[in-house]
Amino acid sequence: MRFEILFIVYFIYGLAFFSMGLILVLEVNRTSSLEQKKLLLPLAVFGLLHGIHEWLEIFTLQNEQLHGNLPEWTTWFRLIWLALSFIALWFYGWQAFQVARAHISPFTIFGLATLPPYILLILIDVLYAFYQGDITPLQTTGGLVRYLLAVPGAAIASLGLRAGANRAKADSRQPLDTHLNWTALGFALYSATQLAVPGMNTITAVLINAESFTQMTGVPIQIIRTFAAIIITWNLFRTIQFLEDERQAQLTAAQQARLEALEQQEIMRRDLLRHIVRAQEEERARIARELHDEMAQTLTAFTLDTGTLKQVIRHRSKAAPILARLQELGKQMSQSMQQMVYDLRPAHLDDLGLLPALQFMADKDGPRLGLQIEFKTDGEPRRIDSLAETVIFRVAQEAVTNIARHAKSKRAVIYISYLAREVKLEVSDEGIGFDPEEKFAAPRGWGLAGMKERAESVGGRFEVRSEAGRGTTVLLQIPVHQEVRYVQHPPYAGR
Repeated sequence: MRFEILFIVYFIYGLAFFSMGLILVLEVNRTSSLEQKKLLLPLAVFGLLHGIHEWLEIFTLQNEQLHGNLPEWTTWFRLIWLALSFIALWFYGWQAFQVARAHISPFTIFGLATLPPYILLILIDVLYAFYQGDITPLQTTGGLVRYLLAVPGAAIASLGLRAGANRAKADSRQPLDTHLNWTALGFALYSATQLAVPGMNTITAVLINAESFTQMTGVPIQIIRTFAAIIITWNLFRTIQFLEDERQAQLTAAQQARLEALEQQEIMRRDLLRHIVRAQEEERARIARELHDEMAQTLTAFTLDTGTLKQVIRHRSKAAPILARLQELGKQMSQSMQQMVYDLRPAHLDDLGLLPALQFMADKDGPRLGLQIEFKTDGEPRRIDSLAETVIFRVAQEAVTNIARHAKSKRAVIYISYLAREVKLEVSDEGIGFDPEEKFAAPRGWGLAGMKERAESVGGRFEVRSEAGRGTTVLLQIPVHQEVRYVQHPPYAGR
């Protein structure tokens, strides 16, 4: 019966520590903190090695049950394996203590102060018994492994975890401090159980050993160690869960901050685009006024004066043809100046609004560009923000120009729709089309980029739909506010 109990105990004991090792290995691979990697890796090594060692004990128990005879080197192999696991635990405990040393308690100081005298007494006790011939080399090595590696290693790990719990509490990281405190308690219990070494003839081992503990309590010491291992593994698992949740929260917060920064950057970009477009239109309007008020009037006066001079000079004069040519040049310059003023800033847009300006553009620019432009409207016409109207007009103007230059089509349709929350513009043709995803080398494609930027400056959406051989449609949607004033316009073609 004792064999079956120990078999189950050793299996659970090894499983607990081996699971702890796997959990910590996964955490080491996930975390980006070098401090945590450096801290958790030796504890993971301890868990894996110690779990495997307890499963090797199962093999030894089975051999004893079957009255087998294992070679002596297998015992030394298990002992060295056990020592390596405790060395990893020692290293973890020291690392944990160094990380959280600023948060040590008086109990921690007491524990560290009693460690050197304990090591000295154990060395004297075990080595004296060895030199007296009371214990074998194997017993000596096994005793020193448990007394000087297992007991202090687990104790220092407990002190380091306790300091880490104090650090977590100071940083308001609940319930991390609770999990670390329970893990520290588990290692403290585990440290105490390692004092119960297999029976041998030393003063310490005579006072307490595994056999005497079982006789006094009726419980094998391995059960207490298994209980300690379960406490350690469960609370380390909860600690890793907390760290993962904390990382996810930090990642979410970082992503939210990044999104907010990008949104703020987008708002600033739109404000800048809006400012640039407005400044550009204001400068266009200023230049148009200067041309209209000064240059156009000067050219008109020049043309009138030339005509008057032509009437004064006789038709037979040699200067008459020259004056006639100058008068014609003046008229041409005046017409070019008017076209330039219109291109810079059409007066219809400011004086009459968007629809008259688009209708005038269709009537005036269509014949000039060799296009038959059909203009359609839908919805209740109304005046909207002046910059939004300017953007719609400029996009329509640029789209019509692109049709004349590239589409190889003689017909274009301008369709504008006034909806409740937006104004929608479509300019389409039945030309050769193109691939909108194609990368165009400068300066080709600048027109589309300019239209998109203008749309974004007023919070609009710009889209180009095209396919080779099936024409092109330029789509612009601009949101509008509800507080607008409606105006009456004369009917337009196609309405």
